[in-house]
Amino acid sequence: MSEMLERIIDQGVGRAPADIVLKGGRFFDLVTGELVASDIAICGDRIVGTYGDYQGREEIDVAGRIVVPGFIDTHLHIESSLVTPHEFDRCVLPLGITTVVCDPHEIANVLGTEGIQFFLDSAMETIMDIRVQLSSCVPATHLETAGADLPIERLVPFRHHPKVIGLAEFMNFPGVIHKDPVCLAKLDAFQGGHIDGHAPLLSGKELNGYLATGIRTDHECTTADEALEKIRKGMHILVREGSVSKDLHALMPIITERLSPYLALCTDDRNPLDIAEQGHLDHMIRTAIAAGVEPLAIYRAASISAARAFGLRDRGLVAPGWRADLVVIDSLENCKAEIVFSGGRRVTDALFATRKPVEPVGLDSVKAGEVKAADFAVPLTEGQTSVIGVLPGKIITEHRRFHLPAEGNQTGIDLGQDIIKVAVIERHGVNGNHANGFVQGFGLKKGAIASTVGHDSHNICVVGVSDEDMAIAANRLGQIKGGFVVVEDGKVTGEISLPVAGLMSLEPYERVRDTLHHLRQAAFALGATLQEPFLQLAFLPLPVIPHLKISDRGLVDVDKFTLIG
Repeated sequence: MSEMLERIIDQGVGRAPADIVLKGGRFFDLVTGELVASDIAICGDRIVGTYGDYQGREEIDVAGRIVVPGFIDTHLHIESSLVTPHEFDRCVLPLGITTVVCDPHEIANVLGTEGIQFFLDSAMETIMDIRVQLSSCVPATHLETAGADLPIERLVPFRHHPKVIGLAEFMNFPGVIHKDPVCLAKLDAFQGGHIDGHAPLLSGKELNGYLATGIRTDHECTTADEALEKIRKGMHILVREGSVSKDLHALMPIITERLSPYLALCTDDRNPLDIAEQGHLDHMIRTAIAAGVEPLAIYRAASISAARAFGLRDRGLVAPGWRADLVVIDSLENCKAEIVFSGGRRVTDALFATRKPVEPVGLDSVKAGEVKAADFAVPLTEGQTSVIGVLPGKIITEHRRFHLPAEGNQTGIDLGQDIIKVAVIERHGVNGNHANGFVQGFGLKKGAIASTVGHDSHNICVVGVSDEDMAIAANRLGQIKGGFVVVEDGKVTGEISLPVAGLMSLEPYERVRDTLHHLRQAAFALGATLQEPFLQLAFLPLPVIPHLKISDRGLVDVDKFTLIG
């Protein structure tokens, strides 16, 4: 190391040529807010010189462009991008996302420790720095059947892995407040480390009790007032803008220079189609600035503030001694990445080719038995029927009640009110449970769509107008080892196979992107009105308060429960 330190010092002082020098451009100083005309010298994986002229063995002309620190996505589930960590790396790193803090919560709920190990092994090979938080809620709720159970004894062995930051989003905030022993055991084991929060709408003294356990971050704020209370009580707020959950516009009032040290950005999550059409964190930056947010505030949130929130003390500034995660952009407003460096390495196709592959896991995780159309029948009920109400752009749903038409001795759908059937089918081979209900808001006029991506337990979720089409869609998922399926008039009109735990494709992200485009069109052909019908379907089984929860054990009115996902 001493030899490396000598090289770093010599190149920083200017005694020796730097490994790489970015010349002729300006960098965004996130301390002062200035655009500084200066060379940037790099030695190995770190910056060694700014505010001066440097000579380099390799010199790159960045005249007319601006250099900013690499962007950090502080909360996401890579599985929800529908591609493996290797393909996610190749998809978003060229956009300037040099670090991500992921929670392998989805694959952990299917495969347990095997899924976490797959992510840790992948993180050791990717070019971007993937940091992992250990999934705290497996299973996420007793109301569903998951594929795994991760008590604290199974998490602790991973704690000191070089890619592990801490304990992932603690969704069971009622369990914390009411001192559930399982929750307390996990929190106790990670005292002194990072504990990520997940506490939508929690406030007052209940929030105080939750935070008193050492939880420091939250990505579930949907209003500026909620975020301000949490900031005032010491939380670091992760502003979220994903493919389904879109909170950026609601939280723009707090994205200011004064509050930016207590903010970060996250996606939680975006699929390859949205990334191709709009971007990733770069999209958030562009959108915020166009709406009037100060560039200094949003760029701080995207880098230095995010790094500090998660204890990543080596990155987030363009300054000597800091990790050379750098993005060369055309302008602060456009935020279009032209050149990206990850740990001092220029990101190219050849660099991605140096990664070692990681063997996929969970290729036979879909173990649901065959279903028939008759399995989707809902017995006739007196009075009003509970219906899940979809809220576009949100993962929460509403508990609605309607008088639905009778079809013999069964309760029928009502297309006039946009009410169709929904079913959850246990797919882990545990108990074969199956539950049916109704949902409003998908817009379908015919056919069915189905998915093995069903947060958080990832059972099969299917919505449809036709019982026959729902059965065909659900059974097809087993044949393709998981994924998404669209069925119209008895025929499969679109599908994507996600064989890695029923969550991720083995294909390149470009092919996944193109297939998703076709799937979206197939869903629109059924009348779907949601922009992201498959991701909305994936979040439909979440338990929420005070809304309706459909679990694989039947319809549950969760006004009686205190779980939120």
